Amino acid sequence: MDRIKELISKMTLEEKASLCSGADNWHTKEIKRLNIPSVMMVDGPHGLRKQEGETDHLGLNESVKAVCFPAACATASSFDVDLMERMGETLGAECQAANVSMLLGPAVNIKRSPLCGRNFEYLSEDPYLAGRMASAYIRGVQSQGVGTSIKHFALNNQETLRMTISSEVSERALREIYLPAFEEAVKESAPRTVMCSYNKINGEYASENRYLLTDILRKEWGYKGCVVSDWGAVSDRVKGLKAGLDLEMPYSGGYNDRQIVTAVQEGRIDEAVLDEAVERVLNVVFAGEEQHRPEVISDKETDHKKAADIETECAVLLENNGILPLNTDRKVAYIGEFAEKPRYQGGGSSHINPFRVVSALDAAGEKGRSVTYAKGFSMENDAMTEQELEKALRTAAEADVAVIFAGLPEIFESEGYDRTSMKLPQCQDRLIEEVLKVQPNVVVVLHNGSPVELPWADRVSAILEMYLGGQGVGEACDQLLFGEANPSGRLAETFPYRLEDNPSYLHFPGNGKRVLYGEDIFVGYRYYDTKKVPVRYAFGHGLSYTEFAYGDLTLSSAQMTDEDILTVSLKVKNTGQTEGKEVVQLYVADLCGTPERPVKELKGFAKVHLLPGEEKTVSMEISARDLSYYEERLGDWYAPSGTYRILIGHASDDIRLHADIVFKTKKKLPLRVDFTTTFGELLDHTKTAPVITELLAPLAAAAASAEGMSDEYKKLGEQVIREMPLKSLMGQMPGEQVEQLIGQLNCLLAQ
Repeated sequence: MDRIKELISKMTLEEKASLCSGADNWHTKEIKRLNIPSVMMVDGPHGLRKQEGETDHLGLNESVKAVCFPAACATASSFDVDLMERMGETLGAECQAANVSMLLGPAVNIKRSPLCGRNFEYLSEDPYLAGRMASAYIRGVQSQGVGTSIKHFALNNQETLRMTISSEVSERALREIYLPAFEEAVKESAPRTVMCSYNKINGEYASENRYLLTDILRKEWGYKGCVVSDWGAVSDRVKGLKAGLDLEMPYSGGYNDRQIVTAVQEGRIDEAVLDEAVERVLNVVFAGEEQHRPEVISDKETDHKKAADIETECAVLLENNGILPLNTDRKVAYIGEFAEKPRYQGGGSSHINPFRVVSALDAAGEKGRSVTYAKGFSMENDAMTEQELEKALRTAAEADVAVIFAGLPEIFESEGYDRTSMKLPQCQDRLIEEVLKVQPNVVVVLHNGSPVELPWADRVSAILEMYLGGQGVGEACDQLLFGEANPSGRLAETFPYRLEDNPSYLHFPGNGKRVLYGEDIFVGYRYYDTKKVPVRYAFGHGLSYTEFAYGDLTLSSAQMTDEDILTVSLKVKNTGQTEGKEVVQLYVADLCGTPERPVKELKGFAKVHLLPGEEKTVSMEISARDLSYYEERLGDWYAPSGTYRILIGHASDDIRLHADIVFKTKKKLPLRVDFTTTFGELLDHTKTAPVITELLAPLAAAAASAEGMSDEYKKLGEQVIREMPLKSLMGQMPGEQVEQLIGQLNCLLAQ
């Protein structure tokens, strides 16, 4: 008997139940008589929100001083898994130094709508990118002996009524869009815990959803860790325990512990189920105790520099007519209070108390830049006085270049509520329009956690998206504006022209009881590219101060089967005069004519550093899963035999190279024949096609010999016949004979 099982055998029923809920907001319970310690967990994901005084889980009370790294909206835009892992390592070391056992992150919910108030904390609209980046973060943190908690499992894609709303989603969309990031992280990086979400999924709370927490997470994906509730997400504790929810957070006053005890005593739940949950909780507790390294010391100044360096890799250059990088000889005006007081993080449970924040104005002053400043508008709300506007216009007119620091005030986007529009504050749009009248050289720097409408984008000289870049955002911004660093970020989400273009627009945020995921799998660029909806900035978009050329695309094979791994290689060359980094993106397109598939999907990416004139070979691999969609009839992933196109691009709307492969699968779609089965379905199946072809031969011969019938009309007739069900034969033959035919066809399928 191992140590943990032996401890469980010595526990009373009440002690077992007690370990299945927290001691307070941030600690697990201890059992002193058995030497079971308590361990601490804290909010992340982009820093430590450790509270030592009055505690809460909403970011209301102050936490200890820490380093605030760029939020996920920024780090995902780096498209750099190595950077993400390094950031995780630093955060893990900070946790060790603070005696924290577990960091609550990463957050990988898909950015279904740009209005979600918590989008700044989430990674992407694309599940492949989100999964790769989350896996790297988890590896980094846990390499330091500190656990992670990937969240929020699953379908927590809005803040509106998040604790009661039911996310109504198809099985296919669940599998293709909303689960893959979790699946990738669980299988590749084994997070110590998985945090279930508040919401219902198709009518059942995530905290009570056995299909989600046990059937998929444990049985399908092989997860061995602990499932913890989001803070206050438990509704029916006993039902949750049966479903696979191990640890309730935070402490519920002992009420739910007593519910568990009573349920065991009354035989409503097997004590063995409780024992399993306790074992998983204790694995977390003892891992935290055994892997704690008290000798670790965290240097905040060193980590501050890391935070600033990371942000330089995350910022996205959206527009540039050549004005950037700025010449240090030019007189530059900084306008907008964000230049002096940057917005560098989101509101809510992830809110860090930084020991230091450097603004772009601070950084310019430290480097002796020729920069003047006017507040213009407030960074706290939609407010600007006429005097402030007039001063801003004078300052802009007197400079060679005006850099306007715009973005969303914290009150506009936060955990707990959703945005109501994609617009910037009116005062900011007004100021930008007015400055354009007096200054032809206008650069806009954005501080926001999710896409915004940019009605003036075509008329400004450059736009630099900093997102919420952490406490070193000002230093990173200074380096990028003046060319000490070359922008290399790429958008991890689409910027539509307007909110109404977003595929979730008609359904988000629901009717108060449920929210229909009516766009199904067509989320983000999957929708915009397939429907050919023009967007302001496409997924994957991002400019550089240099240029890159692509060439020599090669595939390891022109054919592929279910078991094969295909290697895709190409050459990328820096054809400019500045060193830089390119993000090579690999998309897959189904050319088989499969209904309801996006025109392309991201299945690989690589960030490559190149000196001027340097050329490198980039290689990526894809498997049959990368070609597949989730086929509900199979309950599995399926790629039909046929042709697929490998697309290599700079962005989802900027494809540079492509090559085709022929795929052959052994998988067969299930077919059970009945009166509603169509002739088309039977003609498409190799086993039934000969019988149906013979049956329809007289009709086909008659159509072929018909005089005066155009080829187009014949094709339409063939389509009509393909769509007819077998029951339509009953006008031509007895029903009993149709029944015999159905039996014959099902026998053929069973062979």
